[in-house]
Amino acid sequence: MDVLIIAGSKSDVKIVKEAEKVLDEHTVKYSTEYCSFHREPKRLEELVKNSKARAFICIAGLSAALPGAVASYTKKPVIGVPVSAKLSGLDALLSIVEMPKGVPVACVGIDNGANAAYLAMRILGRY
Repeated sequence: MDVLIIAGSKSDVKIVKEAEKVLDEHTVKYSTEYCSFHREPKRLEELVKNSKARAFICIAGLSAALPGAVASYTKKPVIGVPVSAKLSGLDALLSIVEMPKGVPVACVGIDNGANAAYLAMRILGRY
């Protein structure tokens, strides 16, 4: 598997589908999981640490802790997709881009699952 997509909520399915569509079109192997860092922190840690994925796409709204949490569990690339749940998505965007030193997370535009997939493919040398 090349990419693991993790969404914080089933309500993010539209953005997940955008990322999956791009990965499908380019025959990139991926898997999708729904897991909230706030509700299932142990499960998230296990998903990340046991994953064979080479990159992670994390889709999250509101406080958007998911991408940062994933980045704390791995040295592999993490791409955050902020979701426009509140404040037009600016809360999620700022949560993702304001990571502390040593915990890098890439960030694409609000609700832009497609660009997250394109970025993952570029990181993996597939696009």
